Amino acid sequence: MRDGVKAQVGRGRGALVAVLAIVLAGCGPAGKISDEPASGERGEQGRSAAEALKDLEKLPVKGRGPKTGFDRDEFGPAWADVDHNGCDTRNDILKRDLKDETFKKGTHDCIVLTGILEDPYGGKTIEFERGEKTSMEVQIDHVVALSDAWQKGARQLSAAERRELANDPLNLLAVDGPLNSQKSDADAATWLPPRRAYRCPYVSRQISVKIKYELWVTAAEKAAMERVLKSC
Repeated sequence: MRDGVKAQVGRGRGALVAVLAIVLAGCGPAGKISDEPASGERGEQGRSAAEALKDLEKLPVKGRGPKTGFDRDEFGPAWADVDHNGCDTRNDILKRDLKDETFKKGTHDCIVLTGILEDPYGGKTIEFERGEKTSMEVQIDHVVALSDAWQKGARQLSAAERRELANDPLNLLAVDGPLNSQKSDADAATWLPPRRAYRCPYVSRQISVKIKYELWVTAAEKAAMERVLKSC
């Protein structure tokens, strides 16, 4: 079609019809989990729901362990510069997930002053501005909450592994502050993003994090994840 070959017109129209059918059905091409409306490098782009379901089966199913001994400090200093790029993790994620950012002069584009977030959890457009009263309007969410991780295997991880989990970009998203507070340390059985279009990438990402750090899921959590992924 692009080369003007008439013989390809029929095939091109057929492909267009197929793509339109997929779009109208609310799915990504070939059943892929898509988080296209969200800004930045988010989610498991191009990963199918079937693949996420298959990975879910790899996770052990156990009861929730005790929260005894949990403390944020068990996961190292908040927003440590684990990749040694000179920027703390919070600013790394803001830089990744916001658009039209401005930076504080003299920080080598490390400290984000302003930017626009297309919040993946609620779908709201948020104008971020760094400041004592405004910074928390955009928060960095641990997709698998650290308290949840602690109760499902992270307690047995080394200090270095927990520090990595707390600062791993795979487990971090810039999101609407109030929604992040609402989520708190909930798992998929008790909290999902109110924006339904983002639930599949969200659950898929949680599964990837739990596999990477050898964590487990509860029976209720697994059932909730299955319901989400089977609706993708």
